[in-house]
Amino acid sequence: MSKGVTIYFMRHGQTYLNHYHRIQGWADAPLTEKGKRDAQRSAIGLRDVNFSAVYTSDLQRTVATAEIILKYNYHAGSNLPINKRKAFREQFFGSFEGLEVERIWGKVSDYIENEKQDLLTTNDRVKVEMDTFHELDPTHDAEDFMTFWLRVELGLIDVITAHRETDQNILIVSHGMTIRNMIHELIPEFSLGEPLDNASVSIVRYQDGFYHLEAYNQTDHFALEEKIDDVNKDRERKE
Repeated sequence: MSKGVTIYFMRHGQTYLNHYHRIQGWADAPLTEKGKRDAQRSAIGLRDVNFSAVYTSDLQRTVATAEIILKYNYHAGSNLPINKRKAFREQFFGSFEGLEVERIWGKVSDYIENEKQDLLTTNDRVKVEMDTFHELDPTHDAEDFMTFWLRVELGLIDVITAHRETDQNILIVSHGMTIRNMIHELIPEFSLGEPLDNASVSIVRYQDGFYHLEAYNQTDHFALEEKIDDVNKDRERKE
């Protein structure tokens, strides 16, 4: 059997803009206390995984999440460099950044249902939504799908090229829309429908020329809340 690679895609922990139900693309709110705790829970559940490389977007919420993952990892440790890539940012929402999610998404959904219903299939919806954000943004600064994907694809190709035949475990901490589209690029039959939870993990394995989805939106590895305090106390004793 030939060598492959296993990619762990993780969405960042909850931020204050997530908590306030505000649109967050390139706007970069810090992690909430819940976001940090969930990242710790995810980290403890993954601490036996030997990561050989870690990639994030260049936004603080993914970097902060990755730092927490490395802090608790038995193998990688805090000395493993975090490779920050603009390519792995979320979609840019232009003048809609920071506005109420329900109001803006409602506006986008209504426009699609009234004007673009004939363009919709299950896996085309994300593309149509991104293009609609671009059209409805008064400044037209919001990324359309092609602008978004050309940026993300370059980063994904770079990582795949560097690690595809290494049998390594790679961590990519990114954003919900970005991760779903990267998985769909690797596994075309993957449905883009289900959103990702904060600090969740989706695992893709490359082997013998094919990509396989081993987990999606996984949170059952999260450590129990009470275990975090025990782990932290143990770390403090050892330090």
